[in-house]
Amino acid sequence: MPFSRHIDADLVIEQSKEHPHEKYFGNQARTAIHQSWSRDEDAQTIPKYQLPDVGIPSKSAYKLLHDEMNLDGNPTLNLASFVHTWMPEEATKLIMETINKNAVDLDEYPASQTIHNRCISMIGHLWNVPRDCNALGTATAGSSEAIMLGGLAMKKRWQETRKATGKDYFYPNIVFGANAQVALEKFARYWDVEARLVPVHAQTDFVMHPFDALKYIDENTIGVMVIMGSTYTGHFEDVQLMSDLLDDLQTRTGLDIPIHVDAASGGFIAPFAYPNLKWAFDVPRVVSINTSGHKFGLVYPGLGWILWKDEHFLHKDLMFELHYLGSTEYSYTLNFSKPAAPIIAQMYNFLNLGFEGYRKIAFRDLRNARLLSRALEGTYFKVLSNVHHPASPENVESPSKKTVSAKKHAATDEDDPEYYQRGLPVVSFRFSNEFKQEYPHIQQVWVQTILRAKGWIMPNYGAPPAEEKTEMLRIVVRESLSADLIERLIADILETVEALRATNSDANSESAVGGASSMLTASTGSGVNQPDRKHGRPNQKNFADGGVGIGQSTYAKQC
Repeated sequence: MPFSRHIDADLVIEQSKEHPHEKYFGNQARTAIHQSWSRDEDAQTIPKYQLPDVGIPSKSAYKLLHDEMNLDGNPTLNLASFVHTWMPEEATKLIMETINKNAVDLDEYPASQTIHNRCISMIGHLWNVPRDCNALGTATAGSSEAIMLGGLAMKKRWQETRKATGKDYFYPNIVFGANAQVALEKFARYWDVEARLVPVHAQTDFVMHPFDALKYIDENTIGVMVIMGSTYTGHFEDVQLMSDLLDDLQTRTGLDIPIHVDAASGGFIAPFAYPNLKWAFDVPRVVSINTSGHKFGLVYPGLGWILWKDEHFLHKDLMFELHYLGSTEYSYTLNFSKPAAPIIAQMYNFLNLGFEGYRKIAFRDLRNARLLSRALEGTYFKVLSNVHHPASPENVESPSKKTVSAKKHAATDEDDPEYYQRGLPVVSFRFSNEFKQEYPHIQQVWVQTILRAKGWIMPNYGAPPAEEKTEMLRIVVRESLSADLIERLIADILETVEALRATNSDANSESAVGGASSMLTASTGSGVNQPDRKHGRPNQKNFADGGVGIGQSTYAKQC
């Protein structure tokens, strides 16, 4: 969750009186009190920013909040997020039946812990844990917590090795690509580990190239984090190649560098769509993997997983022995209490879908991503993601190789994702060079703004450092984005661009300049009075300043 600041209601009222938009409102005090539907007298004077002296009836409280939540976007049309937004009715029923259970109370809720254990075993089997290993893992609040735990385990093992050999252990570093999600950089900063970010380039599909990572590794490197599914374009980084290069590095230098795989999204796509791809615990140097149950694990928000290949990859100092809840248990998490409901929901999916059900959903998501990619690539856009491009023949692994020769042709229509380049069901795209040359005054961010007015939530953002001049639009194709919705989305995107072309056909005309100015204002949000958002955000000028900031290289910017 983002930070929220305490709000002085009186100050909000005074500042709002001066805003030009407020002249259209008769009652300035509405800025600081709730207003519900006209027949509800109970909620007419409830303050927004302080606890009311007297409460209101439960139905009134429900109606007030229910109505306000209608201002949120439609989760089904939220194309920006990897987070799952739909589950069957029976899953929702199970969640409500277990929403009051705390997963950490193992003695009080033993069935919940048993189901948790089964989830760990099922995921471990899915990720090819070797038979001679004693894998273990835990549910987390999401992949961010899981990444923290994986990184801490590598740091502790590195420190112990350094101590045992009489070397200093004060300057650890970790290596990952500049395309990393912010959680990886948070780990490095929060736990005093130097983040060595490997630059990424368009030529390497905006992901870390293993050969480039080698130059950032030294004796203080605690590990390399490899990303199975970049949040920019959905590309997979090459875990097997990174492992092979680290084997060679150890032969030459003696450095033994482990790999943690950030499979926040890919952990529940790769096993089903690309079963022949080596990326998990069958790769020797992979010691830990995280994933998000609430992404392609198909569970509602609030669930991540992390597994270690074997118990010896966790140092005993990181484990806590718990006694006061009625039994002796062991814990290695950043938080304590956590809801059991998401874990039960994950098991529901495992039982309801099985391997074949997850496989069908992954196939359908990727099929829809290819449909969208091909439609966009034939118009005003260049598609930067890769799942619609045929794989090279040597990478095609199929029981029947009768159509391998057809893989050379872009028109290949096979449904098996193995016939295409590997990645997440993500479509990232930008205006083509030809379009930008012909219409230099049309800004790509306008597409995002206009589509938002149609209900679609689709982000436009800059590529990682070294390619930051490249802007891209991105669509995450989740289970709830059906082929029918894909067709409607394609039509809306093309209608939007054609309307911009028509409106701005003459870049020098007065109407074109005015239209461009209006779109720029709309896309930046300037001039819009949203006091709840404006006053609820922290002011970065007030943060304690310890001197020059560390700086950041991913798309999460330094405050």
